Amino acid sequence: MKLSVQVKRRFVLSVLGLALLGGVAFVMLRAGPLAPVKIVLTEVKQGSFTPALFGIGTVEARRSWMVGPTVAGRVLSVKVDVGETVKAGQLLAEMDPVDIEQRGASIDASIERARSVQAAALAQQADATAKRELATTNLQRNQDLAKQDFISAGALEGRSQEKASADAALDAARANLAAAAQDLKRLQADRAALAQQRANVRLLAPADGVVTARDAEPGATVVAGQPVLRLINPASLWIRLRVDQGRSEGLAAGLKAQIVLRSRPRETLSGQVSRVELLSDSVTEERIAQVAFDAAPAGLSVGEMAEVSLQLAPIAKSALVPGAAIQRVGSQTGVWRLNAGKPEFVPVRTGVTNLDGQVQVLDGLAEGDKVVVYSQKALSAGQRVQVVDALVSAKAAGGAKP
Repeated sequence: MKLSVQVKRRFVLSVLGLALLGGVAFVMLRAGPLAPVKIVLTEVKQGSFTPALFGIGTVEARRSWMVGPTVAGRVLSVKVDVGETVKAGQLLAEMDPVDIEQRGASIDASIERARSVQAAALAQQADATAKRELATTNLQRNQDLAKQDFISAGALEGRSQEKASADAALDAARANLAAAAQDLKRLQADRAALAQQRANVRLLAPADGVVTARDAEPGATVVAGQPVLRLINPASLWIRLRVDQGRSEGLAAGLKAQIVLRSRPRETLSGQVSRVELLSDSVTEERIAQVAFDAAPAGLSVGEMAEVSLQLAPIAKSALVPGAAIQRVGSQTGVWRLNAGKPEFVPVRTGVTNLDGQVQVLDGLAEGDKVVVYSQKALSAGQRVQVVDALVSAKAAGGAKP
């Protein structure tokens, strides 16, 4: 009797152990490390689309100016304020001239003195010329008399000496006249330079525009090149666009653009790429382009953000897959294709991508192929997989808390 009870107990324990082992094996095969990887599939389809480029930009002015002094000084007055419209040549601000007026009066006096010196040198030259002519006449006369032995050789030498002295005096007078002319020219150049300095303290508008900033007030000291006022031409507003370098293929001047300003999210404005910059941003890995408005809206502000879409030429009909299906394994780019229920990696050559995430496949796939879009974890060739509609159920997604 006791033996029968022990046998029954061992049998029950054996059954329970087998059930436990079966449960563990079932869990491992269904949800554990040996469970198949859940994947979401899509079918390769033939199609065509119009690719586009997308980027974020800021509104800037193509024509802008910083108006400031060419030398350090103190601001004497500012004539305009932010938002005012100005005309070319209009006086915007004035710097303190300090001693420019006094220096101008001093140079004017020096110029008058130089003119007097020049007049005196001219008179000296005329006097020296007359004395030279007289000495030349006397020398010729004495030479004629010496030939007839009417005067001595000593008298002739005296006349020759007078002629040499007259020549030297004339040369000296001419040199003094040239020096006086050079002094006058130098002083006149100094006067012109001072007049330019006087003009530089008057800050004039270089072109028609609108004042956007007033960086200095009367009494403030500014250095050379520091702006006192900033101007822009409101008719020259455009967008400085940044496009990811990896997706910038086809970016060129003349492309049509659709612009959505941050202040007008429900309005789409038209424009076109006016210029593509030769220099890219190596830090953010972006290319830079300038997009002009076909018709700039009223109230546009500098610095406003904008979203820009650029339309490229339509592509020919070819195989299309979602961008999420494109994977990189080692040095190859491709997709995981389902073959006889097992995944295999297929290298592909891709073309352009549209803004909806569709990628053009140039070769490597055929219409109707089943490729993996999403997988529960990284795949390997021949791995057990389970095809599902979505990796996260709608119920779980709806119940998830942020």
